[in-house]
Amino acid sequence: MKLRPPTNELDPRAKNWWRLQAVVFFGPVVAVLVLLGLLIPPARFWLLLPAALIFVLTIPFLTVLPVWWYRVHRWEVTDTAVYVRTGYFWQEWRVAPMSRIQTVDTVRGPLQQAFGLASVTVTTASAKGAVKIEGLEQELAAELAEQLTETTQATPGDAT
Repeated sequence: MKLRPPTNELDPRAKNWWRLQAVVFFGPVVAVLVLLGLLIPPARFWLLLPAALIFVLTIPFLTVLPVWWYRVHRWEVTDTAVYVRTGYFWQEWRVAPMSRIQTVDTVRGPLQQAFGLASVTVTTASAKGAVKIEGLEQELAAELAEQLTETTQATPGDAT
């Protein structure tokens, strides 16, 4: 089998999930700096300047990067392996052969649940760690976990 890019896209709602993650991560920092800057006049400049810089740096996380990440992130499951391509500046391709899969988990964090999304984590014997497919529609993630579980049980090997 020739190595090729995985074909499946994530759910389009993943873009808004990533945006909300940026707001949750950067928003409180900016809010606290602005609040302190307004409450402490002698330090106003030194508190509002980083708040403005962080806010400006957050703009790409809300506009450009989710679209870019959506174009890059891909996944695919075949009879022989799970393929995942992720990354922003450094793209990473991961391949987990079915014979090496030890566990399959689904995760739905609070932000993912708000968008009807879930993640599938495929744990292998690799020192590199688990292969994750994040940003899948919840039903698809459940079906994928079930399919992977059935396929790995039918695949010969001890997953070590």
